Amino acid sequence: MNLDGYLNRDTLLIILLLVLGIGGSGLARGFLAEQGYNVLGSAVFVTGYGSMVFLLWWGWIRPLDITGPSGR
Repeated sequence: MNLDGYLNRDTLLIILLLVLGIGGSGLARGFLAEQGYNVLGSAVFVTGYGSMVFLLWWGWIRPLDITGPSGR
């Protein structure tokens, strides 16, 4: 099985963005909660997760031309 078509720059960037957006912000939130900064941890998680969703939308979903048939 040839993975060259699947593991291109965009795919690796999406994987990195998902790992950092979900995993990184989750780990930071957990660490801050253990230190007694629960509200700050929640804010960090929401900011990190929200930024990930925005960047995925901006980079890969927004440019798609999602239109139906133009004429009948």
